[in-house]
Amino acid sequence: MYQQITIVGNVGRDPEMRYTQGGVAVCDFSVAVNKRYTTSGGEQRDETTWFRVTCWRQLAETMGKYLTKGKQVLVIGEVSASAYTDKAGQPAATIEITASTVKFLGNRQEADENNQGGMSGGNSGGGRGRDDDFAPPQRNTRGGGQPSNTDDIPF
Repeated sequence: MYQQITIVGNVGRDPEMRYTQGGVAVCDFSVAVNKRYTTSGGEQRDETTWFRVTCWRQLAETMGKYLTKGKQVLVIGEVSASAYTDKAGQPAATIEITASTVKFLGNRQEADENNQGGMSGGNSGGGRGRDDDFAPPQRNTRGGGQPSNTDDIPF
């Protein structure tokens, strides 16, 4: 079963790039999602949930090149969780996302300074950022060899 998640948070550490033996790019980084709420007693509390994010192929290359610690991102991808026992012997869990899309957020000036606009990627291609020159569009073909444009799909 496929479970998709969308998160917005801040990158917790600089991305780590690596390549599989077959030469496929893989990029790992963490994202902190913060939640602020007020208790019934009127006290404000902050909670942080950490996600481990993995990107593959062209998306991995882009994240490794432009993403840095502290940047705000939107991540969409497949989610999985796993339980483990921490160093203190306590049960713990990790939440992992295999990203299909990562969008750079924050103010426009910051995005322009770093030539960042966000990228989509996955097994079937890439995406486009805010600046049309940032990444060439990738076209997929469906049966009959005709190019398909996902922008024409109404959903």
